[in-house]
Order: sequence, then structure tokens, then C-alpha cells
Amino acid sequence: MSTQRHYADFDPAEVAGASVLIVQGGFEPELAAALREGAIAVLDAAGVAHEVITVPGALEIPAAIAFALAAEEKRGRRWDGYVALGCVVRGATGHYEVVAGESNRALMDLAVTHRLAFGNGILTVENDEQAWERADRNRLDKGGAAAAAALAMIALARKFGL
Repeated sequence: MSTQRHYADFDPAEVAGASVLIVQGGFEPELAAALREGAIAVLDAAGVAHEVITVPGALEIPAAIAFALAAEEKRGRRWDGYVALGCVVRGATGHYEVVAGESNRALMDLAVTHRLAFGNGILTVENDEQAWERADRNRLDKGGAAAAAALAMIALARKFGL
């Protein structure tokens, strides 16, 4: 039985022709693959084009999106939305707080400053069991939820004429 939940509602017609950049942290490659699978399933179901890039970890995701934005300025075209995927597992040091806090703060700064349609699928968990509960498409499917959030925000941006 699936318990997957996508809280964001969007009409596929409202996101027709959209394109989404997925940026995934590769520090936990199996978890990243599960999150990516969920995100791609939602995007494919909506008929939305996508590209995936991988960076070392969650802390590098905001910089990669900033690079993409700078490159988009040169080519005169933007992605319609962005999905961040990754996992930060609490360890024995304070590094967890730095990575989780700074990556999320930087992503929100980018989203607000550049008016990005954005879905955040960076998991912040205590252990591997929690990570898999959230990453697995047949359970909470947070990768799919992040993609659905990005699509809902694309629809909203289009509604406002952005």
C-alpha cells in the first residue's frame, strides 16, 4: 500500500510546455536516486521536460542553481522551475546544522530574489530509516512532492504573468 503524498495541487494544462531543472546532491547516491525517481515520475506524468544535474552534496545545490541562473541570462531563456534533491543525515558533530540550515537558507534566498518556481526535496533526517521513509516512492515520496510543489509554483507564476 502506498502512502505517498503530494500536497501541491496543479492542473497539468497550467504547466504545459514547462521545463524543470533538477539539482541533486550526490553525497547519498542511493537516496538521491530514489528522490530523483519520484521527482521524474511526477514531471513525466505532467508532461514537463526536465534535466538533472548532480553536485557533491546539499550545500552545493544553491550554487549550482545560481550558476544555472547566470547561464540562463546569457542564453536569454530560463528554466520554468527548479527542484532541489538531497539528504542531510544528522551526525555526531554540528555539521548537520550548518549544511541543513545554510543550504535551505540559500535556496529560499534564490527563490525569493529571483522569483523562482521551486520545490525543495532536501531531506533533513536523524537516521537512514527516516531518510528511506521519505525518499521511497512507495512511502512518503518527497522527491515527487518536491516536483509537485515546483509545478504548482510554475502554475502560480504563470497565473501572475511571470
